[in-house]
Amino acid sequence: MKQILLASLFLFSCTTSKKMANSSSIAFPLFDKEGHRGCRGLMPENTIPAMLKALELGVTTLEMDAHITKDNLVVISHDAYFNRDITTKPDGSYLEASEEKNYMLYKMDYADIKKMDVGLKPYSRFPSQQKLAAHKPLLSDLIDSVESYCKEHKRQLPFYNIETKSLANTDNIYHPVPEEFVRLLMNVIETKRISDRVIIQSFDIRTLQIVHQKYPSIKTSLLIEGFDKRILDAQLKALGFIPTIYSPEYSLVNELLLKDCHQQNIKVIPWTVNDKENIERLKKMGVDGIISDYPNLFE
Repeated sequence: MKQILLASLFLFSCTTSKKMANSSSIAFPLFDKEGHRGCRGLMPENTIPAMLKALELGVTTLEMDAHITKDNLVVISHDAYFNRDITTKPDGSYLEASEEKNYMLYKMDYADIKKMDVGLKPYSRFPSQQKLAAHKPLLSDLIDSVESYCKEHKRQLPFYNIETKSLANTDNIYHPVPEEFVRLLMNVIETKRISDRVIIQSFDIRTLQIVHQKYPSIKTSLLIEGFDKRILDAQLKALGFIPTIYSPEYSLVNELLLKDCHQQNIKVIPWTVNDKENIERLKKMGVDGIISDYPNLFE
């Protein structure tokens, strides 16, 4: 009987260890190099080519924005509609300002979204951005491309920092209500088995609260605008829990903020830092990572 018990305990131990090994998460980077919208300064934003270029440049986390289509698919896009600054219509003409709101992603099926190009039009804000044919990808397709790239190039798998683009006053206009938004997003994340490498970030604390309540193992990041002058305690009190990451506009970062966050085991990863001088200054100050349009500056 004793031998049977010992054998059972041994098998349980082996099985448990195997499960732990299979489900063990990749350690979060000591310093997180995040490519903003992939690498917006170098490639068309929020596209698969931008994500692959960012990987080539050595980022540890791919930062991106998520919206929901009319047919309930998660599409990667910063804007809730097609932006005239980057959009070419299927007939080859550029989208005009007056037409933008006619191309709302939440009112379009993905088959129609995919027909629009967001990589060919010259973009004066980013003169170094390579121009090439590109479309807004589904999150699921983006993940597939990234994971395949990493496998092919024997590269460590990255983290995904995904922003939920939502606001209370645009519920059911630009996007579904937070509960539905999070459900659709998490369905993709769980189906693709990348939960241990995902951060959900947002300015909309409602989505972060839902993630925290329903998916407590998922890392969260509280985004803070440059004009938000509330003290950290007030921001955290409004959120209602301690997030994994505090992600402010980089001009807000100072030594006191870093100390307050680190005392609460919160990582500080500011956005969007696009010059070498500020990247080095913030690194010396002790930030835990940086989000940049130019991940080539991390070298």
